[in-house]
Amino acid sequence: MNNVDKMTLLDIHLDSKFSSTLSRLLGSKIIFLLIGFMFTSLLISQFAFADVFIPPTEYVGYFDYQGVYTVGGNVKNQNDYAVIPTIFVTVVDGENTFTKTILHVPIPPRTDIPFKIKFPEVIGNNPILLEPELKFIKTQKDPIPIQVLYDNTLIKHDDGHVTGRIQNIGNQTIFNPKILAIAHGHEKVLDIVHNIEYIDKIEPNQILNFSMYPDPSITDDVFFYSCFAPVDTTVVPVTTKKNGGDFDFRYDSGAWYYDAKFDEDGTTFTMRGYNSYPLETYANFEFPQISGTEKFNVTLNDKPVKFIQSTDESKFWHVAFLVEPQSQGVLKITGFEKGLPPVTSKIPQWIKTTANWWSTDQMPDSEFLKGVHYLFEKGIVVVTSKEVAPPSTWKLPSWIKTTAGWWSEDKISDDDFLNIIKNLVKRKIIIV
Repeated sequence: MNNVDKMTLLDIHLDSKFSSTLSRLLGSKIIFLLIGFMFTSLLISQFAFADVFIPPTEYVGYFDYQGVYTVGGNVKNQNDYAVIPTIFVTVVDGENTFTKTILHVPIPPRTDIPFKIKFPEVIGNNPILLEPELKFIKTQKDPIPIQVLYDNTLIKHDDGHVTGRIQNIGNQTIFNPKILAIAHGHEKVLDIVHNIEYIDKIEPNQILNFSMYPDPSITDDVFFYSCFAPVDTTVVPVTTKKNGGDFDFRYDSGAWYYDAKFDEDGTTFTMRGYNSYPLETYANFEFPQISGTEKFNVTLNDKPVKFIQSTDESKFWHVAFLVEPQSQGVLKITGFEKGLPPVTSKIPQWIKTTANWWSTDQMPDSEFLKGVHYLFEKGIVVVTSKEVAPPSTWKLPSWIKTTAGWWSEDKISDDDFLNIIKNLVKRKIIIV
């Protein structure tokens, strides 16, 4: 819970008239939430000795509504600087051990951000969730200026879900935000949840509604919610095999998808997925172009799905559609061209896309710097040093944002952009 949350709760408790009004209006529903916030603040004090950690009381494994083993947890950053955690989650299932690595979103100073991951490989009845391993690097990340409004609109409903409002308290538009939270039972953490509505953007001072639903398997046990956390990195990167090579794509959705595959021809793509929520949600898949003339078709369990096919400014295909409540099955997208996307640049396209978003203030500095750091890691920019200092030590001049915008719009070449990066190394603005 951040300092704003704590002050909000203190104000509520000091104003007895306001508290009594809430009690009359909402009965125990809002009180459940307030109890949760106070309980969470006590938990934080128990682990104050650590700087970046996952409290054991906020780390859980369970079988979800569809029988898929699910692990959720909450990462607390108590430092005065932002971090990017890497989390290693291990599950022992009989004679098999499965470990998955999560590169967490950047966490601003003094902030908590939960995470969630699925293990469809786990098929035993009694899996053992081992303690997580965690490491992190420093980065630059300002707090996201989105605030949950702790007023009489923040309600835990009888069926376990919560509704409320968020407000952009900053002076810039935030694109594609998502709100995460922890669902608690009377004695333990039950689930990590997020808003199910697609939020394209939230303007300065704008207020939007949100709703969150826990997994149906634990709906009746939810007592309160805590650690509401806004994030601005919601797109999931995925790599699968296609025609003998790696095919990279991304998706953003309120549903969950896994087991991506192409057929032998490389023209039909499938993923298993489901939406456990009782309301409609969304999905937006982003694919690189192969010929630029692909015409897709989408089905779920071989039944047609209405969708929109479009391209963005970086010439990526977008396939977007609504996901029906409590639906599941095999998503199939046909119409891909054979082969892999052409290699038109030694710099990956996603870095150019990142540069475009960064230059127009749609992405924080830390995301762009990760792309620049990738250039060193992959030897695209060659340096004599064996190690590259973390991006948190770099202090980029303001004109770089303009230059990155020119490059993303093809006003300067890839070589020009790489020469600028090399020049920043020579001038020791980027330290290697």
